[in-house]
Amino acid sequence: MKLHLTHGEGLNLITGYTDDTVAINHRHYSENLIVLPETLISDWLSISNEKLSMDNLTEKDFERIVALKPEVVLLGTGKTHRFLHPKTSALLTKNGISLECMSTSAACRTYNILMSEGRKVAAALLLN
Repeated sequence: MKLHLTHGEGLNLITGYTDDTVAINHRHYSENLIVLPETLISDWLSISNEKLSMDNLTEKDFERIVALKPEVVLLGTGKTHRFLHPKTSALLTKNGISLECMSTSAACRTYNILMSEGRKVAAALLLN
């Protein structure tokens, strides 16, 4: 799906997505991403440098996100909406960062809305 947004020049916009890719400012990525309005981490791997998935995500995998100090994290869980165990997201909670779990497609749409409102939002996107 292609997305269009009229606000956000010079910022990271999610301009499209499929089950296997996400486009940031029309550039396609097929690896897990962390996207903030002014930051893009295109190599979000587990601490052991393996591909992250909902099944191997740990609290330590959120350290890079905490260092960026977003106010809210949208965790894109892949094709289906899944929830994260509270122990896994404890680092975010300790740092006063809200977490919302949703499918990756929903996280992409929600990120653009919050970003266009000027919020410091991070989309942590797991691709299938």
